[in-house]
Amino acid sequence: MKQTPFDRILLKLSGEILAGQKGFGINPEIADKLALQIKTIADTGVQIGIVIGGGNIFRGMAVAEQGMDRVTGDYIGMTATIMNSVAIQSALDKIGCDTRVMSALSITQLAEPYIRRRAVRHLEKNRIVIFAGGTGNPYFTTDTAAVLRAIEINADIVLKGTKVDGIYSSDPVKNPDALKYDKLTYKQVIEQELRVMDMTAITMCKENNLPVVVFNIKDDKNLFRLISGHKIGTVVS
Repeated sequence: MKQTPFDRILLKLSGEILAGQKGFGINPEIADKLALQIKTIADTGVQIGIVIGGGNIFRGMAVAEQGMDRVTGDYIGMTATIMNSVAIQSALDKIGCDTRVMSALSITQLAEPYIRRRAVRHLEKNRIVIFAGGTGNPYFTTDTAAVLRAIEINADIVLKGTKVDGIYSSDPVKNPDALKYDKLTYKQVIEQELRVMDMTAITMCKENNLPVVVFNIKDDKNLFRLISGHKIGTVVS
């Protein structure tokens, strides 16, 4: 029996999480740990969609600032998200999870093409669906891709796993006096320009009344606590 307030979630992970201490590339041990966390909540009966960033491999905006064409950089970044998605799929496969990678970019040797109805059918069959390739368009972040997919699959909530334990008034690493928020409205995030997600993603959440929780996924228990109804991190609603 499912004992959680959520039927279907969208888990957003930053690519940097997969890099670990090195800050670059994919650390298989971290992928395995993430897979175990995901399996724990899948075993409760919650349907899971996942979007993973590609910042551990490539950042389109960063290289655009150094002179590369922005569109080219963004497409390379999308391929980085496919690499990360396949890595997580491999880790989930090893522990017996039925998983599908669906990509907005055509790469049939590694992933199915993203088709909304097919994605929903996979979720209804309790398969974990990893959405790769961003939105398939340049100039959109993986935060926006995560919110878009969450809306399309009718997810109850977006859970954004990060390296910090919530949203702060400023960078808590640089400012020890930064204030942590337990709850925020979309309007507060937009007006205060808080670095939760990009403004496109937050605006889409606001327009579709989609709540977001920002939490520290490096604590192995936090994801399970969240889907069990505990107050973890910062809620934006």
